[in-house]
Amino acid sequence: MNAWTLERPALDGPQLNAGNRCDVCGARAWVRATMPSGGQLFFCGHHANEHLPSLVGSGAQILDERQFMTD
Repeated sequence: MNAWTLERPALDGPQLNAGNRCDVCGARAWVRATMPSGGQLFFCGHHANEHLPSLVGSGAQILDERQFMTD
């Protein structure tokens, strides 16, 4: 998903791994937001739901892998 099309790219497998942790609570990250400045933020599913609207509004590029949460 990105700020221009709001479409999720098709992924064959997860790009994030168990070493990627949510910047808010420390749980496993399922979403990565790359800010226009190049910085990255990581979010668990819960905190992604909370922060994604404002991140997309800021022009962040979003890698959303929440579809892999049950794997």
